[in-house]
Amino acid sequence: MAENTTLIHGRYELIEQIGRGGMGQVWRARDEALGRQVAVKCLQPLGGAQRDEDALRGLRERFRREARVAASLQHRGITVVHDFGEYDGTLYLVMELLDGQNLSELLTARQAAPLPEPEIADIAHQVAAALAYTHAQGVVHRDLKPANVMRLADGTVKILDFGIARLAHDIGLNAKLTSTGMAMGTPHYMSPEQISGGAVDHRSDLYSLGCVLYELATGAPPFDLGDPWAILVGHRETPPEPLRSLRAELSPSLERLILELLAKDPADRPRDAADRARRLVLDSARAETAAPAAGRSGQPAEHVRPEPLPPWTRGMRPGGRASGTWSLREPSPDRSAGLTGQWTAPALPPAAASSSGAAPGAPGSIGRPAGGGPPPVPAPPPPTSPPALPAPRGGPSPEYLAALAGRHRAGIGQGLLGHWEEALRVHGAVAAERDRALGSEHPDTLASHYEAAYALGRLGRWDQALPAHQRVAEARARTLGPRHPDTLVSRYETAVGLSRLGRPAEAMEVYRELVAARTHTQGRSHPETLRARHGLGVSLGRLGRWEEALAEARAVCALRSGTLGPDDPDTLVSRREIAVALGWLGRWDQALEEYRRVRLSRERVLGPEHPQTLASRKDEAHCLEQLGRAAEAAELARGTAVLPEGAAGGG
Repeated sequence: MAENTTLIHGRYELIEQIGRGGMGQVWRARDEALGRQVAVKCLQPLGGAQRDEDALRGLRERFRREARVAASLQHRGITVVHDFGEYDGTLYLVMELLDGQNLSELLTARQAAPLPEPEIADIAHQVAAALAYTHAQGVVHRDLKPANVMRLADGTVKILDFGIARLAHDIGLNAKLTSTGMAMGTPHYMSPEQISGGAVDHRSDLYSLGCVLYELATGAPPFDLGDPWAILVGHRETPPEPLRSLRAELSPSLERLILELLAKDPADRPRDAADRARRLVLDSARAETAAPAAGRSGQPAEHVRPEPLPPWTRGMRPGGRASGTWSLREPSPDRSAGLTGQWTAPALPPAAASSSGAAPGAPGSIGRPAGGGPPPVPAPPPPTSPPALPAPRGGPSPEYLAALAGRHRAGIGQGLLGHWEEALRVHGAVAAERDRALGSEHPDTLASHYEAAYALGRLGRWDQALPAHQRVAEARARTLGPRHPDTLVSRYETAVGLSRLGRPAEAMEVYRELVAARTHTQGRSHPETLRARHGLGVSLGRLGRWEEALAEARAVCALRSGTLGPDDPDTLVSRREIAVALGWLGRWDQALEEYRRVRLSRERVLGPEHPQTLASRKDEAHCLEQLGRAAEAAELARGTAVLPEGAAGGG
């Protein structure tokens, strides 16, 4: 693309280059149509002089197909692709602009020092969950490596560049290791079957994930040899060195998972990588909460008392940031004051977002977008809670802030374990500490307040949770802006609280504002936009406006089906909302058709005995009763005897 080109198709204004690689450049850009900042990845020119027109047409079509696939992936662990096209002989992708570091940058900043095990487990869980989603869609990455995994400031982990490796191969941009060429991929992270030029499927991505985790855990990839061919032979022929021989403090379960991911035979790699990584996160949360008391040696007693902190928090240094090859990060605000940055934004345990189709505030939605929470909880910590951390003289030190961040993580871990009373106490105590050290409207203070408010909601104490979420939303709007992701998260929880307290009219207005904001910043098909629209439809139904609720449910269902697939859980939740609205409108014959589609899909995907399948059978039986088909209803209802209490209609 020409250097003086600043506007693509009259819409995307290129502002500054933020990344460069063998495939082209990444630019921070402004989407003039929607008034938002985006990242534009410009691939190298097609090189028409070297190709005939038929070949160019084939490449353009291939690019369109791959870009559409990338744009269809809707998961919080995958970079959102907004748009794509060709301009002045250059293919380009328009993506969300991210604030964070890719793992290559992270390792460079740490001077190749391995990561703490809780962070490795968190990254493993989030990446494995995103891969499980894409593999279920039949999409394989083929070039998973540290530079293609981004950790955001809020702890969310995202995979970059789905489809780019295949595009580079087709366009002829990928680097060759020899004159005879080489399979797609990066040598340190390539699977044995990639190296052999054999068939590659989703299990190749699992091997590459194992290589990435091995490097995070030990500081170097499994076959860190100087000669590319030696690296490739290592992948094909040599067992990797056991991780605990290089780093004895690693848990056997983490080592076992990584070594199984690195199995030479694809059939030997784990099918349940995401679930096993999730268990590692829970184990890390337990260990963090139960860590023995220990103070920093050589530190004056008045600065840090003995306390239960995980060992990895001691001796940490932030280090400088490196520039990765394909960083799509948005430059962070000035952090020279030492009050923000890596010390106060550590990776959190998996923030697996609530199912965007779950009923607002529905039980089981343990994860949610990372963010802040309510005011300090007045209840004092129990005797078993950690003692208060006295802030060092002259302002908070990195060690002090790291200790608070560790406790924040431990509180989230308690929530993941379902220990919401304990999570509430921990977050309340950390919020009070951060209030004192950082100020009441510092983003990290608000993060603790948010988590405490979320715990209150999970405990059913919505009369306390709602005003807390409202205060955090107002503070975030002032300090971060009304459309900042954290502000919108708090607004969503405010809407949930209003709905839970029987105030659907107020909830509806908040959901409307959220839909407008999410559409403006993320697009009409983004999961969070659809999540807000789902809440809006539910509120319309609770107000008795069933025709409007039906129209909203149908629109959301169509968008989810087109982007997530007809059998995705969120799509089925929307389809059930269609059936509910039809029932309230007395159109039971149409409602039966929708209920049956949900039931058959859940039977096929989840199995006949899954609680959600049983709930769908109960829905369908009720519909049959309304149609006077009692015998069929009784026959269908026989299989719902083991239905857990509250499961019916849970979506």
